[in-house]
Amino acid sequence: MENCIFCKIINGEIPSRKIYEDNLIEIIMNINPISNGHLLVIPKEHIININEITDEIITHSLKIIRKDIYPKLKNKLNCEGLTLVQNNELGQEIKHYHIHLIPRYNDDKIDFKYDEESIEDIESIYNKIK
Repeated sequence: MENCIFCKIINGEIPSRKIYEDNLIEIIMNINPISNGHLLVIPKEHIININEITDEIITHSLKIIRKDIYPKLKNKLNCEGLTLVQNNELGQEIKHYHIHLIPRYNDDKIDFKYDEESIEDIESIYNKIK
């Protein structure tokens, strides 16, 4: 895609700090990290969101995260955990599928806490989804 920043990175038009690359994906440092070691997993094929990604790419991505990248983050950065985030449409600033790998540390300020005021009754939500 002509104006996609991730496609430009993959094509070498924009420099990046590449951590991993193969024929399907690139993993790069996020230039606006929310924790030390925040990475982005980007398919080389221009795919907009989860509705377009192939099983092969998503399975491959998760395998590389689990077997290579997460152990490396634990070993090199001493992180205590890893949060994976993947936005579709709302919250997706760059319209090219990507997974955020956010290393977690005991003293980080990242907050995914329950907000009672903004959540409907769990039983009614369950019934809607079911």
